[in-house]
Amino acid sequence: METLGADLETMRRVPLAPEHVDAICAIGGDKFYPAGSIVMDIGEAMDRFVYVIEGEVEVVNPYTDERMFESTLGPTQFLGEIGFLSGSTNYLKMRAHVDTRVIEAPREGVLDLMSRVPELSDHLITVFAARRRKQFEHGNAAVKVIGADRDGAVQAVERFLSRNRIPFQSYDLDRDTSEQDDACASLPAVPAVVLGADTLLDDPTPRKVAQYLGLDLDICSRRTYDLVIVGGGPAGVAAAVYAGSEGIAALVVEDMAVGGQAGTSSRIENYMGFPTGISGADLTWRGQVQAMKFGTRFVMPRRVEGLTRRSDGTYCVTLDGGDELCARALLVATGVQYRRLPLPNLERLEGAGVFYSATDMEARFCLRTDAVVIGGGNSAGQAAMYLSRAAGHVHLVVRSGSLAESMSSYLSQRLEADPRITIHYRAEVTALHGEDWLEAVTLTSAEGEQRIDTRAMFIMIGAAPNTGWLSGIADIDSKGFVLTGAAAGVGDDYVTTAPGIFAVGDVRAGSVKRVASAVGEGSVVVSRIWQYLEETRTPN
Repeated sequence: METLGADLETMRRVPLAPEHVDAICAIGGDKFYPAGSIVMDIGEAMDRFVYVIEGEVEVVNPYTDERMFESTLGPTQFLGEIGFLSGSTNYLKMRAHVDTRVIEAPREGVLDLMSRVPELSDHLITVFAARRRKQFEHGNAAVKVIGADRDGAVQAVERFLSRNRIPFQSYDLDRDTSEQDDACASLPAVPAVVLGADTLLDDPTPRKVAQYLGLDLDICSRRTYDLVIVGGGPAGVAAAVYAGSEGIAALVVEDMAVGGQAGTSSRIENYMGFPTGISGADLTWRGQVQAMKFGTRFVMPRRVEGLTRRSDGTYCVTLDGGDELCARALLVATGVQYRRLPLPNLERLEGAGVFYSATDMEARFCLRTDAVVIGGGNSAGQAAMYLSRAAGHVHLVVRSGSLAESMSSYLSQRLEADPRITIHYRAEVTALHGEDWLEAVTLTSAEGEQRIDTRAMFIMIGAAPNTGWLSGIADIDSKGFVLTGAAAGVGDDYVTTAPGIFAVGDVRAGSVKRVASAVGEGSVVVSRIWQYLEETRTPN
């Protein structure tokens, strides 16, 4: 299956072309770092490009102050990873191993070079993406999560980090302390989030962590854009890519994780171009990198709570916390969310055995226990297949008598043939059991009631659009989906009843609920947005 970024261990270290180095030197300056001095520290903004001329730069363990990896960065190599594109926080402590001379160039200048020199852009992004992948997989990070297995708030932070491909280290409270490393030995014995080497985050939330990592509004130098895209699922990310490539100043606002509902899919096999499959998170992560390369920015986790229109036609969205962003055009790409079941104790057990996504993070709770997946669509089927690798057994609960109408044929055939999966047709979960964590569910069908012992239940049913924030400015149907095209009484498919507001993806009434169609809509709508911006542009 396709994964994010190339493998840094096998990738050849190809120096930048001489003309690219000359271009960087032209906008940068010489800097000398004596042996032992810090070149870039954890928590520091990646606001400069550092190219090594002489010497060596090493990654340092912040707890022992010793070298973390055998390899170093030497002449013809450069520092940084994919966060450089957005100017987010550096996750590693970098030190001059010997006297070192570098060229340091401002981030904005290098981004401008990348936009004009595709060969330079390709080289830098390939290395940056590989480094992010290595950090994510090895957990060499500036954030440590302790006790996600016991605390819902800490688990929410871990889910945010995991789904956004942000490097972090996770420690369960019941970990084996006999073989703990230097970092682990200094961690608190209670649920907590630690930033950097020793900063304990009070009342941890995804937004507080995002602010530390440079993913919130602080990275934005402006508050008015050509286009604000609300929602970072496949449709929103595709629009972000094409808007950036067309020179439209765009900002994406996402309330949890880039990828949306599709980002929780562990394996998508019917998306063109990936014959061995790709996870939804990796697919949209690649798109996010492309969009950032073209200048589009992403802000998360921020939720849009209101919308107003000024007399000049500009739209302003109000975010949670009261911040305001304005744009000449607005794209609604908020997708849908899984519906909640009307079950007693559901809210109390959410995050404590009841989940709405099936990724690596949640899969660990299925070890040596049965897992229950509720739903009959592709997302539920993909989750059941993925979880069957870790769980003792997977129970797929489907309200209808067949999967034919709601699931791709290749997937339903695999589920029916897999001995590790039992499909319960015309059945529903009617009760949850457990106090601090889910212990069992009651399954009700025509055959009666059955108790299934489980510590992990995954709800993947229905589609509830998030459109209340539109404040009546653009029309929605009785179910909350945005009306566009003929349904809205307008000619273009993705135009709403409000001038300058467009809608794509699952949130649009009548849309096809597939990743490929969402990507297609997000790509196509940009040409119409560009036309609208040109038609309404104020003459100088």
